Amino acid sequence: QVHLVESGGGLVQAGGSLRLSCAASGRTISYYTNGWFRQAPGKEREFVAAISWSASTTYYADSVKGRFTISKNSAKNTMYLQMNSLKPEDTAVYYCAAKALLPSDYEGEYDYWGQGTQVTVSS
Repeated sequence: QVHLVESGGGLVQAGGSLRLSCAASGRTISYYTNGWFRQAPGKEREFVAAISWSASTTYYADSVKGRFTISKNSAKNTMYLQMNSLKPEDTAVYYCAAKALLPSDYEGEYDYWGQGTQVTVSS
């Protein structure tokens, strides 16, 4: 099993940047495909980005493509989400997640979840 803890959320103005971190413990992050999801108030949780276990392949939701970058550092057992050109509509609680095998944009396939970190983008 793997335990995930997010950090790095906060308040930022539109156009600004934040980097979220997801620290893993219990098992090395390189065993897993990892993803980021987010949930805005009153909305369902949605896929943001995913990265394969080897970090060779990444996937992004259309709404963040070109602005967000997912990565992971196996030596630090940590996954990241670099968020640039932030918009008010990016405001949400961001969750990191882990699963075996192939990346997916379906949250039901992810077995392990962090507690979430709040990102608020002011206009």
